[in-house]
Amino acid sequence: MIRNERPVRLGLNIDHVATLRNARGTTRPDPIRAAKLAIEAGADGVTAHLREDRRHIRDEDIHRIMLEVAAPLNMEMAATEEMTDIAVRVRPHACCIVPERREEITTEGGLDAAGGHNALAPMVRRLLDAGIRVSLFIDPEPRQIDAACRLQAPVVELHTGQYCEEWLAGDAAAAQREFERLASAARLAAEAGIEVHAGHGLDYETATHLASLPQVRELNIGHFIIGEAVFVGLGPAIARMHEAIAKGVALRKQV
Repeated sequence: MIRNERPVRLGLNIDHVATLRNARGTTRPDPIRAAKLAIEAGADGVTAHLREDRRHIRDEDIHRIMLEVAAPLNMEMAATEEMTDIAVRVRPHACCIVPERREEITTEGGLDAAGGHNALAPMVRRLLDAGIRVSLFIDPEPRQIDAACRLQAPVVELHTGQYCEEWLAGDAAAAQREFERLASAARLAAEAGIEVHAGHGLDYETATHLASLPQVRELNIGHFIIGEAVFVGLGPAIARMHEAIAKGVALRKQV
């Protein structure tokens, strides 16, 4: 989805900057300023989730990113007519269709592309016809990869949340099982001609692990980098994440 030709591109999710802004009901911190700084620091693109309840990113944020940020926008969106209409009107570089529930703190689990095929098909077609690259945020399951193929989605973003949770919990066996699921799904998607992205819960270590998978072309990371930026600054946090990703890419050559 992102123009840079790195082996693995980095997209910065700016949702959490908007969350902090909205907590005080003011205009600061400005998520678009964060997006600009991120691109200057080496991020390859910007991700922003326009939720139905507008809890963080707002419509005007999306418009400002399109007007003011010299980098591709990956707009995350629920599979609704409202969001499809907005996307077709705004025409970001890419849209990632994600599951969305009002009561969740953050996205929990992947989109059920298999079970929701009939509802998703016309939305995916409208987005593609508008020249928007479509990604489906899915769990690493063969049936979901197959559904992405049938929907003709050019990209899938594998949900890495379960893997990251097991890794942080220190359960090496469970983490390895989840990593193998991700690796298998990445291979299956790539063999079907689908570009593979990954995201959710990634930190420096887990980003290295995911970047070691030869099929992965892009990582989208938000919460961890924004959290690190509180302590070290956004530029240094992005630079270190690029180092972590490069370390993973180097591991590909050792296999």
